Amino acid sequence: MSDFPWLTLLWAVPVLGAVLILTLPPRLRPHVKWLALAASLVVLAIAIGLAIGFDPGGDQYQFVESRSWIPAFGTEYALGVDGIALALVVLTAVLLPLLLIAGWNDADEDRRRATHRYVALMLLVEAMVMISFTALDILLFYIFFEAMLIPMYFLIAGFGGPAEAGLRSRAAVKFLLYNLAGGLIMLAAVIGLYVATTDTGSGTFDFREIVAAISSGSLDIDPTVAKALFLGFMFAFAVKAPLWPLHTWLPDAAVQATPASAVLMMAVVDKVGTFAMLRYCVQLFPDATRYFTPLIITLAVIGIVYGAILAIGQTDMMRLIAYTSISHFGFIILGIFALTSQGQAGSTLYMVNHGIATAALMLIAGFLITRRGTRNIADYGGVQKVAPIMAGTFLVAGLATLSLPGLGPFVSEFLVLIGTFTRYPVAAVCATIALVLAAIYVLWMYQRIMTGPVTAGNEKIPDLKRRELAVVTPLIALLLVLGIYPKPVMDVIDPAVGHTLTVIDQRDPAPAVAEPDGGGR
Repeated sequence: MSDFPWLTLLWAVPVLGAVLILTLPPRLRPHVKWLALAASLVVLAIAIGLAIGFDPGGDQYQFVESRSWIPAFGTEYALGVDGIALALVVLTAVLLPLLLIAGWNDADEDRRRATHRYVALMLLVEAMVMISFTALDILLFYIFFEAMLIPMYFLIAGFGGPAEAGLRSRAAVKFLLYNLAGGLIMLAAVIGLYVATTDTGSGTFDFREIVAAISSGSLDIDPTVAKALFLGFMFAFAVKAPLWPLHTWLPDAAVQATPASAVLMMAVVDKVGTFAMLRYCVQLFPDATRYFTPLIITLAVIGIVYGAILAIGQTDMMRLIAYTSISHFGFIILGIFALTSQGQAGSTLYMVNHGIATAALMLIAGFLITRRGTRNIADYGGVQKVAPIMAGTFLVAGLATLSLPGLGPFVSEFLVLIGTFTRYPVAAVCATIALVLAAIYVLWMYQRIMTGPVTAGNEKIPDLKRRELAVVTPLIALLLVLGIYPKPVMDVIDPAVGHTLTVIDQRDPAPAVAEPDGGGR
């Protein structure tokens, strides 16, 4: 199986699907949604096959493909997956078909001719994310890290809520400018890293080769230069993630996009930022990582508490959910830079669980908003009386967001806090404040929207339809399975995390053992 270019197919299938959709004659365009769904299901089948064929005890990077690309620049078309990348590849492949089904009518009657562009853009984002997760060449990663901004920009600017007062366009431009600024700084760091590798011979962008050289000591980058390069990479990833205070583009973009596009952005695209922190920042610059860790952990804790506090004060349902994601990304980054096996394993699992929980909560909220025509929480009330299935699934998704035991996010958040506490107890204690705040914003939102008497205008809200249940049911099931039995996913993640810590020569803190009381002897 490893000799076949499976990883190339992961991105080639959605690209071919998008090209076919965009070139179909108008008479065949009523079928474009089915064609996009078929392409996403093929990608899902490939991802499942990769998960089945992956050997957690085997080579670190598996299904490796390597072809000469631009020899003059020392860059190759090199793909491969470790356990961390595989988990995120599967997450992306699972979510895309569900998002296409959830957004089946997002290109409404007024945009009938644009439906083919909408689904093609969704597939192009999937393709570029897949390359980013599987790239083993730093230049290849950078190109598609930036390229995914283009289809995502058009999804926000061209589709979504009403374009009143230019809010949608402004949100899309803000998203693009923030991320482009981060990408340009990263480009300088990528070039700087390439120049640094020329000290050992010809320059290279091969991630594995550079990490091996740094780990063995054959590539010794000046500490000041390494810190500058680390900041260049980290800035771009912190914007994408997003890490406080570089987060301000996210709430506007999430509100103005369609629910399916917003989930694609927060649950999939933004994970490229946290994944890249774990792969590139930590492994390429281990000393600089340790130097900046106190600062990053401080920013992560601020983001955790800040996002939760602002979520409590929101009156817009979608904006509230967006601020919860800022808090959750703080947890993910906290676990990564705790530099412990529990913290990094918990962060990787958190990326998966956050993607599923946020998808469930935001899509159900989107179904409700489509029926009622408003995002204002105050316009709702008593929905559970007229749409009990919608209310029940909304509650489960909300409880997952606040990390209720028995649901997936609890395991990952618990691991992050345990892994952080062993090295940074004050940060871990401060982060736990968000657990109380999460209970406030989730349960208060549920109370205002779903409970009490039926508010005027909500009397005829229909319950979830079969298409919507086909989206929500798998997400709720995954939250339950990962909450009760996360072992299969952890078995894949743990070896990759262990390798990362070994490469940077980082060990878990030894447990403190109290000295026995010698009194009376």
